[in-house]
Amino acid sequence: AFWDYETPKVIVVRNRRLGVVYRTVQLLILLYFVWYVFIVQKSYQDSETGPESSIITKVKGITTSEHKVWDVEEYVKPPEGGSIFSIITRIEVTPFQTLGICPESIRVHNATCHSDNDCVAGELDMLGNGLRTGRCVPYYHGASKTCEVSGWCPVEDGASVSQFLGSMAPNFTILIKNSIHYPKFQFSKGNIADRKDDYLKHCTFDYVSDPYCPIFKLGFIVEQAGENFTELAHRGGVIGAIINWDCDLDLSASECNPKYSFRRLDPKHVPASSGYNFRFAKYYKINGTTTRTLIKAYGIRIDVIVHGQAGKFSLIPTIINLATALTSIGVGSFLCDWILLTFMNKNKVYSHKKFDKVCTPRQSTSSWPVTLALALGQAPPPPRHCSQAQPPSPLSGQEGQQGAKLGPAVWPPRPCPVSSLSEQMDAGLPTSRLAQQDSKPADPRGLAQL
Repeated sequence: AFWDYETPKVIVVRNRRLGVVYRTVQLLILLYFVWYVFIVQKSYQDSETGPESSIITKVKGITTSEHKVWDVEEYVKPPEGGSIFSIITRIEVTPFQTLGICPESIRVHNATCHSDNDCVAGELDMLGNGLRTGRCVPYYHGASKTCEVSGWCPVEDGASVSQFLGSMAPNFTILIKNSIHYPKFQFSKGNIADRKDDYLKHCTFDYVSDPYCPIFKLGFIVEQAGENFTELAHRGGVIGAIINWDCDLDLSASECNPKYSFRRLDPKHVPASSGYNFRFAKYYKINGTTTRTLIKAYGIRIDVIVHGQAGKFSLIPTIINLATALTSIGVGSFLCDWILLTFMNKNKVYSHKKFDKVCTPRQSTSSWPVTLALALGQAPPPPRHCSQAQPPSPLSGQEGQQGAKLGPAVWPPRPCPVSSLSEQMDAGLPTSRLAQQDSKPADPRGLAQL
């Protein structure tokens, strides 16, 4: 029933197989908490993730193309030195563009035509290069014709020239200066060695010899990302430079070191979205006419990503995980009880031993006689289980002698007594008399014979 109280009952089952299962489950749970929870996960520590971070980058190096020499100011975009920057490795240049009319690019949808009737004057294609004039004109090369547009002419693919800047790009050096701070523990650290000499001018990063010299060669970064430099420089791509600060603050600060990893971030196996490029223009005037050079740049974009976690011993998570571990050990008892009652419970032997139902006799509604008996030093008669058979009362006189001669008798069960101590006191009997009746042995001779 809902108002019943349940309490565990301890039963010792002498079964070796069940005992092996029980101890094995306990051992596995104990190993899980000791090795994984406390040693690997360090759950006894208070932790903080996502440190506050500052990133400054600087690129150095020069390279050449078919027509000129390129320095940092030209091939690094943007030049501010933030956590995200691009290094141009190939360009498609469309020089001397001026505002005028010219054939539309053949790559634009519905740009090809056979006559003026195929071109609608005033039509503007969002993916095109200008406003259509309504004329069908010959293309820049070949026998094809496209609709004429008003805009920056000539269009990009009609007169562009490709230049490759990646011949010296693998030797470009990139300085990544990083500082982190964990506000919960008031801990700060940087990734550059604290030295007063010109250390950074002569070093490059090495995992063993120079871990605190964050100067990386571009070729080293691409190699660590598992990419081919020539292919990446031709099509462009995005590489993540990941700095991980996992710090155990129970140890000294010198044990908290940055760990670097590099991987490609853009989906190179998807042709429609792989690669990286962007456009920009340089404007100038020739004989008073505004002119520009349009540049479509392909390059390697570097995204510097910083993450980490710091932990330090704390009493609260230690107590919580210890309590969880001790509670989880009880899973072994639950599993063995299920095996015992499901697979080994022949003829419900274990069920009868494990589950026992006891009913407590109700006490009289009038409690003051019991209190009075306790005050006089006379305890009330002990409560008797209603389901148990009452012991037989001893016989007196001849009946007792006959019973002794006939041997032990089998007495029929007697129902629970109707009158209790409180009911006899309610009937007007003195307490002392009742006590004498209770304490006086009835027929001690009969009891001795029994």
